[in-house]
Amino acid sequence: MKEAVTLPVACPAVVGRADQIESLQQFVQLARREEGRVVLISGEAGIGKSRLVAEAKERAPDFLLLQGSCFPADFACPYAPLLDLLRSLVASNLPAAHQIAIDSLALEIFPLLPELVPEQMARPPILEPEQEKRRLFAVLARFFLHLSAQTPVLMVVEDVHWSDDTSLDFLLYLARRVRAHRFLLLITYRRDELRPALSNWLAQLARERLAQEVGLSPLVRADIDAMLSAIFEEQHTAFAMRRFLHGELADALYALTEGNPFFVEEILGSLLAAGDIFYIQGYWNRRPEDEISLPPSIQAAVQQRMIHVGEEAEQVLTLAAVAGRHFDFALLQQLTGYAEDQLLLLMKQLVAAQLVVEESEDQFAFRHALTRQAIYSRLLTRERRMLHRTIAETLEQRLAHTPDLYLEDLASHFYQARVWPKVGDYARRAGEKALKLYSHRVAANYFTWALQAIEHLALPPAPLLYRARGLACEALGEFEKAQQDYTQALGAARATGDRVAEWQSLIDLGFLWAERDYIQAEIWLRQALALAQELDRPLLQARSLNRIGNWYLNGEQTQEALRYHREALALFEQLHDTRGIAETLDLLGMVSYLGGDLEQGTVYYRQAVVLFRELDDRSGLTSSLATLALRGPTYQTDALISVASLAEASEDAEQALSVAREIGHRAAEAYALFQLGLCLGSRGEYGRALAAGRQSLEIASEIEHRQWQAAAHNVLGGIYSSLLAYQQAREHFEQAMVFARETGSLFWARMTAGYLASVLLLVQDIPAGEKVLDAVLSPDTPAETMTQRMLWCAATELALLKGQLARALEILARFADPAIAGDQKSQSLRVLKLRGETLFALQRLDEAEVAWKAAQELASAQGVRPVQWRLSLALGKLYLAQRRGNEAEQSFTAARALIAELADTLADEALREAFVRQAMAMFPRLPSSSPKQAGKQAFAGLTSREREVALLIAQGKSNQIIADTLVVTKRTVETHIGNIMFKLGCTSRTQIAVWVVNGGLLGENEASTSP
Repeated sequence: MKEAVTLPVACPAVVGRADQIESLQQFVQLARREEGRVVLISGEAGIGKSRLVAEAKERAPDFLLLQGSCFPADFACPYAPLLDLLRSLVASNLPAAHQIAIDSLALEIFPLLPELVPEQMARPPILEPEQEKRRLFAVLARFFLHLSAQTPVLMVVEDVHWSDDTSLDFLLYLARRVRAHRFLLLITYRRDELRPALSNWLAQLARERLAQEVGLSPLVRADIDAMLSAIFEEQHTAFAMRRFLHGELADALYALTEGNPFFVEEILGSLLAAGDIFYIQGYWNRRPEDEISLPPSIQAAVQQRMIHVGEEAEQVLTLAAVAGRHFDFALLQQLTGYAEDQLLLLMKQLVAAQLVVEESEDQFAFRHALTRQAIYSRLLTRERRMLHRTIAETLEQRLAHTPDLYLEDLASHFYQARVWPKVGDYARRAGEKALKLYSHRVAANYFTWALQAIEHLALPPAPLLYRARGLACEALGEFEKAQQDYTQALGAARATGDRVAEWQSLIDLGFLWAERDYIQAEIWLRQALALAQELDRPLLQARSLNRIGNWYLNGEQTQEALRYHREALALFEQLHDTRGIAETLDLLGMVSYLGGDLEQGTVYYRQAVVLFRELDDRSGLTSSLATLALRGPTYQTDALISVASLAEASEDAEQALSVAREIGHRAAEAYALFQLGLCLGSRGEYGRALAAGRQSLEIASEIEHRQWQAAAHNVLGGIYSSLLAYQQAREHFEQAMVFARETGSLFWARMTAGYLASVLLLVQDIPAGEKVLDAVLSPDTPAETMTQRMLWCAATELALLKGQLARALEILARFADPAIAGDQKSQSLRVLKLRGETLFALQRLDEAEVAWKAAQELASAQGVRPVQWRLSLALGKLYLAQRRGNEAEQSFTAARALIAELADTLADEALREAFVRQAMAMFPRLPSSSPKQAGKQAFAGLTSREREVALLIAQGKSNQIIADTLVVTKRTVETHIGNIMFKLGCTSRTQIAVWVVNGGLLGENEASTSP
């Protein structure tokens, strides 16, 4: 049954306008400093001009607001927007000083607002028209600028495309005079309604460089997603709703509204009110676009434009609406029978009425998709079908030798006409074409039409069509729909005796279930392998072997996985199957990576990437590129011997993400995002890393991909752990463990256990950490695979925490790393760091220094900044223990500078300050050992240069301005700030500023002191 939904359809947030809002913020600030500005806000109707004006008003609460608007009837009304503005001003509750100015103005502008002047008062004489105009201009400009002397003024004049010429002349006059005043003039207009007077006015502003323009373009597809998220926030959070919102509904709204935010709100409100969006049988759904009820506001706007169109032109427009958003002149001519010159005259009418636009000599298009929809919706259903059939048959005759060029049009028109024999053929071919182009949503729709045709024609079920639609749904992350299609394909294959199609359905189901449940996946994959062996088909056997091999890998049986993949590779090579070879190389690379050999895995992946590029297989390419990112020292691989820097690994992940988004593959996008988050977090680019991890988790949650949900939680946990936010890290790891267990993947369970155990030990919860490790690690477990090495690292941390130093050394011996003094590329960063910690605890300080310095050099070369500051801190403590005070202070300074750099990557102030506070708490206090150092204590140990920096911070200067003032680099300033925070025990610039004020530094003349 349908469930009604009632929502206030207005987006509570401004979406997609961050740059424009920032520009307005800057203009407001300039106006406050007596640097007046004139700003033009332009764009089509409904694009958000008024919403942007509202944002400007919010950012100028201390400004006196003067606001007027123009209306369609104002062309012949002189000073119309100004009179609107002045009447609003008079009606408002103004301070006495402003009221006096208005009373004085009233008499001077008597002809404009006679109602403001009492009858008993003498009226000023009326001058000649041109003289009177100049006088009024001077009076009004003087009045407005006088107001700005008392308080900043924000004057808004909206919709000047409807303005009278006199008002435009005055606004030009005023624009020439605002620059030295606290005055911001905002003017809005529609770019698509430029009459000659307005065009000349804009040209004059441009010639004199009097104004700056803020242009508004349509929103992009991602912005529509953001609007829907904001509108439906808190009302509907179920995954089914989220998938619907950000899938079919967002696609439909974007296609129909072309990114116009007002139209999005209007259409969405109309859909909800008319029941065109509904919930039925466990799924959210919507009516087809051609059946959507348009809101009256849009229908009225189109009807208004139709007034100036003749009957013949209206008939042509109706035919064009059936033909589609874009239509061909020659097709219209063939359909109407009009001569070329006659049809051209009719098209000129439609262009003049702003209903259609000319795209090229042969092509026209509706000015907006909603214009076409409004005209199309006036037709009766039978009338539509008849016209669609006429157009389809005409197209088919014209394109008899090249129908593939217009498969989509033929499929669509025959489907709308319900000519089922034609639909079955053209829709299937159009779907196959769309699938090759990675247009998965479009492909799914075409395959649905083809399946409907089969049903109407009572033909046997088609397993290939069900499978094709299942592939599209799987790429879109729609698990239930894909499962249903693969199951129907399996049933159809068995019903028709198609054994190969049966095998394909079994493989598809096994691969699909691997997202969620490896127990279910094994059932289907074993059946597929048995069938392939029964059929004695080497190609099918090879593909089955690969899927079973991957199943073994997720069960942490790497040798079994390797055996199956090698057998598959041999078969593909015998068959000269390039695609099969590429897929197998990708899987062998994964076995090598998870098995602990990043070097061999990288060899496999590089070969796979080359083949996938040659094949133009972007689905395989994004997978290989994303996994290739593991070759760097991320949280997940820092216990292995890395073969690339994090910068190189990040580039792989960025490329993978780009390809995944190009092909619209949701699961691949989630995968690339968490790999990118791993790389960025390990580099210390925390803001971007958190954003990538959260996006990955959001997508994985929407499509209910449990593997990637576990992975995304692990990535986020790793980032929070690096930020010393251990409670948040623990929560993410615990949630990851839930998903890992649900999938039945031993790999993810062990990986998560390694992460979770380490964070538990960091918060000194030894019993919990020990329990996690005991569940997955036994004494005879080797230290070879990725998860094994991660778990043994956590076991080393446990031994150190319990004071079992001999045990820690025994565990480290398992890693069998080469000598510390050897080639850095042969070292494992995490193992080197742990070895240094163990040796330091054993008071073997010289050996600890060698280990930590080797780790420091490796971390620097690979770009692992979060580890670098920890190593600098560790070395500083070691130097203190050896009474090497100067070296200790240098190490601590380097560590604090790195902490400041890392903190700057975070936009979240609370998280940033907590990180700095936690990090600074890890530093020891350095004792003063000289008279010079003792003298510094008058200022809490700050050097003169540090005091200069603190003073400039208190004055509100940015890091860049401080650097320019002191003639140093921004990096040097960041280092000074880190030192200041450490010495003062501060965690924010605000706290430094408070210390400056309370400590009396404002009275000190610091400018003359030397560093």
